[in-house]
Amino acid sequence: MNDTGGEKRATVTLSKSNTQPIACTLTAGNFKDCMAWIGELTRDALRSHERQDLVLDLRYAPEAADRVREMVRKEQECCAFLTFAIGEGLHEIRVTITAPEAARKAADELFEQFVASVPTKTVLSCCMSEAKCEQ
Repeated sequence: MNDTGGEKRATVTLSKSNTQPIACTLTAGNFKDCMAWIGELTRDALRSHERQDLVLDLRYAPEAADRVREMVRKEQECCAFLTFAIGEGLHEIRVTITAPEAARKAADELFEQFVASVPTKTVLSCCMSEAKCEQ
């Protein structure tokens, strides 16, 4: 753990051999449960995300650190071909997921599961003011 200006940071990189098959090992039922669990975590705690090619950077509220670590542990078991790096600070927990080149065609689908439940802001174009929306 490093102390950087009063903020303690821990970084853990979890990866397995590059010879892992590019496939999730969950059964259909377990996959559905896992996606629901990740969706709940995303809605509750994901603050931001950014994707650059085969790398997805996720930033979660620090209160969700235990859940985020659990998600990474579970994902590493079923999708061993992905590499996960966790950085923990006082203000956020950051997860960086890297897909191998061999998974390029599936990267969109792979990464979508981690951000699919991000709340979106709805804009009511019919409303010019709050008074009109309340009617």
